[in-house]
Amino acid sequence: MSKKERSRAQRRFAGAGFTLVEMMVVLAIIVMLVGIVSVNVVRFQGRARVDTARVQLRQLQQALRLYYTDHGRYPTEDQGLEALVRRPTRPPVPADYPEDGYLDSREVPRDPWGRPYVYVSPGRDGAPFEVLTYGRDGRPGGSGEDAAISTLDL
Repeated sequence: MSKKERSRAQRRFAGAGFTLVEMMVVLAIIVMLVGIVSVNVVRFQGRARVDTARVQLRQLQQALRLYYTDHGRYPTEDQGLEALVRRPTRPPVPADYPEDGYLDSREVPRDPWGRPYVYVSPGRDGAPFEVLTYGRDGRPGGSGEDAAISTLDL
């Protein structure tokens, strides 16, 4: 390779790379985009948990109504939601409990924040039962993700 050809090749190679400033600008743009996306993901994740809790509460409500249809009463507070997945051993014990229970799973689901749902029988305001979750903070009241969600509010 002649001196002239080497010089031409070096110029092409030198112009083919990125400068440090260009790399820093690209990295800054990527960091900003990641920040924007992660804030939105966290916000939607919180909404998704609240929506999941509402769906699970509706399923538990339907299962309790089916239990009532079959046995003429709701499970006692002592029997709890476990009566939907296993035949109760505490009185009153239903005579004809279905083999698969009243839920699609063999376990009562936990709320989206990992805590058990609260079953109250009778419920407030004369309701025959109430199933609720206390939301993200696990305490009564609150707002947003921290709000308590009840079958009476669905």
